[in-house]
Amino acid sequence: MSPAEARLKEVPSEMTDAEWSQRVNLAACYRLVAHYGWDDLVDTHISARVPGPDHHFLINPYGLMFDEITASSLVKVDLDGNQLTQSEYKINPAGFTIHSAIHEVREDAGCVMHLHTPDGTAVASCLEGLLPLNQTAHFVTGDLAYHDYEGVALDHDERPRLQRDLGSHNHMLLRNHGTLTVGRSVASAFERMYHLERSCTMQVRTRMLGPSAYPIEKMVVDKNHNLIANQDAMELRSTKLVWPPLLRKLDRIDPSYRN
Repeated sequence: MSPAEARLKEVPSEMTDAEWSQRVNLAACYRLVAHYGWDDLVDTHISARVPGPDHHFLINPYGLMFDEITASSLVKVDLDGNQLTQSEYKINPAGFTIHSAIHEVREDAGCVMHLHTPDGTAVASCLEGLLPLNQTAHFVTGDLAYHDYEGVALDHDERPRLQRDLGSHNHMLLRNHGTLTVGRSVASAFERMYHLERSCTMQVRTRMLGPSAYPIEKMVVDKNHNLIANQDAMELRSTKLVWPPLLRKLDRIDPSYRN
């Protein structure tokens, strides 16, 4: 057992093994967002459902940078916004609105990510939205929803409209606002966000070269959409193939996210 794996086994007495493992993975996700330059000071948010019968979820303490977040610093809340763990920090109220809406209706929402990156927000602000201009975009566009901007998400009355617009999709562009992904696990939400953000960057760069892009036949786009339609296979890819090396990368850089 590696030192990092040993730290993963050090579960606080008041938590289940499953909750602690979820905390470690969610803290890793925050650190990876910072590593890839997707963070926005103390704003934006990522949540993960606490395993068990209750719709409790973990979210960042509002006031920490993403590269400061650790497993133990994450705040546990219920769907009414009550903080169930002690923290010197509150939670982002807009974050609660968005994440509670999704965790309330999506039993498969193990993790929800929301970002404000320049390229993601640029594409979300364009009338055309995200187009299937390249292979990476094909991993997204067949499973992509849109939600119109209603201002900073402080009004809980927006939640039913967010739920309706997301439906069963796992990728969303929040118009004039940013990007959002849902996954059964932290791993799959992160991989989906990686593809969504990367496809937005590719579209921005393609558009910088001129108004036209080399066409892709619809039958090819549909073929790629069908390739990723198997959710079980994609979840296995995320958790077994993609996530472990990302954790090893973090452990080489700074393993304190596990604390």
